[in-house]
Amino acid sequence: MSFDWQPLSEPIWLTLKLAVLTTMLLLVVGTPLAWWLSQTSSRLKHAVAALVALPIVLPPTVIGFYLLIFLGPNGPGGAVTQWLGLGTLPFTFEGLVVASVIYSLPFVVQPIQNAFEAIGKRPLEVAATLGASARDRFFSVAVPLARPGFLAATVLGFAHTVGEFGVVLMIGGNIPGETKVLSVAIYDHVEMLEYDQAHLLSIGMIGFAFVVLTALYLANSRIGARTEA
Repeated sequence: MSFDWQPLSEPIWLTLKLAVLTTMLLLVVGTPLAWWLSQTSSRLKHAVAALVALPIVLPPTVIGFYLLIFLGPNGPGGAVTQWLGLGTLPFTFEGLVVASVIYSLPFVVQPIQNAFEAIGKRPLEVAATLGASARDRFFSVAVPLARPGFLAATVLGFAHTVGEFGVVLMIGGNIPGETKVLSVAIYDHVEMLEYDQAHLLSIGMIGFAFVVLTALYLANSRIGARTEA
């Protein structure tokens, strides 16, 4: 049986583009947030941690719905983007990026935060007694020791973005070449009873998820073995 690969390849590349960009932004945003959560004794810590973790328990459609309102032409976010000359973000690729960063935030922040907390205070205190500045302690001590957390965060953030459905459908819709990512394409094929294409994309995503998680477990076990040695 022959397939028309063009409709299949387009959402694949769009999904990879979204996942790579989202993961990069999440590492930039999530790292300082994870560091603050791991080090602070502020009363706001638990409230901020709960806010970060909300996407884990909230239905994706709820997040997508309120992002649609917030970023729409009558929302405060939409007013800002229009004032900046950027137009509105819903039903654009940029809107998908914003939604994906928010929805995948806990999957990046929490592994990095746990890795920072596992370091403990002692290595940082020793570095401080040797004259290392706060910046040096962070980049020369904390970040290298938290490498397993960064690896897990990168893999989970990327994989979670690839598998998104509810949020991206609400904020991006189903525009070919612009917002029609893999999960939406599968839904579209099922709606049109095109089960062969849906099977092909779904099996590919299952294989991708299995390979990613296996690689993550292997990498963490090797890092753990080196640490113990």
